Amino acid sequence: MELSSRLDMDFQDYKIANTTSDDYYTPPFIFEALGLTFDLDVCAPVGGVPWLPAKRSLSMIDNGLITEWQGLIWMNPPYSNPLPWVRKFVKHNNGVAFVPTSSGKWMLELWQSKCLWLAAPPVRFYTADLVPAKGMMPLRCWLVGAGKVGIQALKQSNLGKVR
Repeated sequence: MELSSRLDMDFQDYKIANTTSDDYYTPPFIFEALGLTFDLDVCAPVGGVPWLPAKRSLSMIDNGLITEWQGLIWMNPPYSNPLPWVRKFVKHNNGVAFVPTSSGKWMLELWQSKCLWLAAPPVRFYTADLVPAKGMMPLRCWLVGAGKVGIQALKQSNLGKVR
């Protein structure tokens, strides 16, 4: 089953490779604009993402849902099952998350939190091969800041308006 058929959103003409993988990575310009070094990337591939400024990363092997999060975290959760990740992010309350627009229950829980929201500019994710995907993500993604540092980074990023 392709990733696009497992999500609560319509990918229209966006071509996701024939894969069941959630392995699509945030482009470098997002991190450049945030200007942060994260203590932990909680949803990383094995070995991390080379341009992601994190001191440490957790892969599927480490299972970021059961591993304790410490410090300022970056989270680009698996879009096929974001709810448990979003709940842990809100509870941790110190970091930045990158999530798609959705009508799922998880989006409502995140919206009702004390986090700050920023509508991210159009994004071309990177593939598991660390090259830009062929198409742009058809839906808006959101950067969500939690805690003082995460919120301040969004405000100063010049990536868009914040809520």
